[in-house]
Order: sequence, then structure tokens, then C-alpha cells
Amino acid sequence: MRILGFSLRIIRQLLRDKRTLALMFMAPILILTLLSLIFDSEDYEPKVGYVLSSAQNGFSIPDRWEDYSEEAKATTAMKEGTIDGFVDFTEPNNPSITVEGSDPTINGAVLKEIQTALTKDNQATLSEEVHYLYGQQEMGLFDSFGPILLGFFIFFFVFLVSGVSFLRERTSGTLERLLASPLRIWEMVVSYVIGFGIITILQASFISWFSIYILDMMMKGAFIHLLMIIVTLSFSALTLGILLSSFAKNELQMMQFIPIVVVPQIFFSGLFNLDTISDWLSWIGRVTPLYYAADALRDVMIRGLSLSEIAVPLLILLGFSILFVLLNIAALKKYRKI
Repeated sequence: MRILGFSLRIIRQLLRDKRTLALMFMAPILILTLLSLIFDSEDYEPKVGYVLSSAQNGFSIPDRWEDYSEEAKATTAMKEGTIDGFVDFTEPNNPSITVEGSDPTINGAVLKEIQTALTKDNQATLSEEVHYLYGQQEMGLFDSFGPILLGFFIFFFVFLVSGVSFLRERTSGTLERLLASPLRIWEMVVSYVIGFGIITILQASFISWFSIYILDMMMKGAFIHLLMIIVTLSFSALTLGILLSSFAKNELQMMQFIPIVVVPQIFFSGLFNLDTISDWLSWIGRVTPLYYAADALRDVMIRGLSLSEIAVPLLILLGFSILFVLLNIAALKKYRKI
């Protein structure tokens, strides 16, 4: 009877915690639904271009391919993301292939598309050498997905640690005493961000250094540019964690935000090709910090782009941080009683 009574008490506690019940039933449904929509999407159709000379040598070119008058224009289009690769027929007897190179999956789709289209009804053969605008032929999946995973794990742990730490400030009574002091709310929020931010910068720097120089993750750009992206991403995770901790009563409720706020971001960060996802679903990525951070990390680590070329995602990440700070100030006003 004592076991039955104790079990019933636990059940009543869970039934009173509506948030935990909703998480147990709805979070798995949400994640499984996202996985279903992503994995059941159509196969990626690569965007291919070609540079044609006066002597085509009998190749039959598909109508959907983009026509470019010279190699430089095709290369520019590839840098802008208009095409994923192109075939150069300038030397009719030895046409060459160039691919964008930053994603092995897309590279394979481009090569398959070109080989299938140009060898089906043609006797001439393509050059076995493939040119890569970014990356290299030996680039593996870890090099391709490494920037995304690096950004995700830093975002995840900064979000978790900052949220739980700020929650303890509330539950221990420290926050209440601070709110009773003359200290202004915005000064308190900025102080917390700076305090947590210093440790966050050290953590992000160490993880980035370890990934590149110990795990040998591909790094084509400047390490300082990588740090700038990681730090701005960390601050967005930091301010978001502090914000959501204001709506949690204990560590368990803080953990409940992870499958709702953090996990779905990995699906829209570039780990899966967003071009194959329906438009009504892919827009979710554009309102998440990891979407912009992952894109900027790949630009630096794989494509080797300069600071000016990643300025837009950096500013967007900074904008997320400022937005979350303002929301933090508004959220903390409900705790001030004087």
C-alpha cells in the first residue's frame, strides 16, 4: 500500500505539471514530424551551367542547363549560388567539369547529372579531372558538416549553461535581492551578459581551436573570422538562454526548452539541403541564429571568404543578441516589486 500511495503521489505531481506533460507527448511528435518532412522531400536537382564554343563536338545539352558565354561568368554564377557546377566546352575534344565543391552531396549530384546527360547519346568522353571552386575532391563529410556541428554544439552548451546558471540566480534569491537594489534592470542584464560572455568567449575559442588544429577540420579562411562568428553566435545563445530561463521555475523546465528551441535548429542549419524542403517549412530556418551562423562558418572554413563577405550574417547574429537583451529587460520587469 505504501508503494501504491507513493506512486499515486508522483502521478498527481506529473499531472499538475502541464508543461512536462505537454513536453512528453508533443516534443517527440514535433521532432518526428520535422524528420518526416525533411527525409521525405524530393531528391535534390543540381543546377548546372555550361560554356559553349563554336565547335560543340556532338554533345546534346539539356534545356534546363544555364548557358554562359565564358568561364569567368559561369564561375561568378557559381560563387553567387546560381549554379552548382558547369561544363566548359571551350576545348571540344576535352570538355572540363567544375563544381562548387563545398558540399560533397551536391558535388556528387552535379557529377552524376553531367555524366548521365552527356554520355547517354554522345560518343565523346568527358575529362576525368574535376575542378573544385572550393574544398577538394578528398573532402569528407566531417569537413563538410563540421562547421555546422561546431556551431550547433557551441550554441547548445552555451544556451544550456547560461539558462541554468541564471535560473539558479533566481531560485537562490540572488536576483530578488538585486532587483530590490537601485541597480537598473538593463544594467543587470548587461552585467550578466558580460560576466557569462567572458567565459563563453573562452569556451568558444578553445572548442574552435581544438576542432581545427587537433581534429584537423578543414579551415581555408582566417581563424579570427571564425572566432568572430562563434562569439556572436555564443552571445545569441547566451541571451536566449537567459531569456527563456525567466519562464522556467526549475532546471527540469529549463531543459524542456531544448527539444522545442534548440533541436529543431539543426534541421534548418544546412545539415540537410533546404532546397529540397517545402517553402512553407524552410522559412523556419531564417528566424533562427544557427541558420546564419552555419552558413557563415562554411563560408569561412570551406570557402575561405573574407570578413566583408560574411558581414551580413554577423550583423544578423548581433541583431538576435540585441533583440534577446531587450526581451530580457522586459521579462525581468515582472520580478521587480519596488
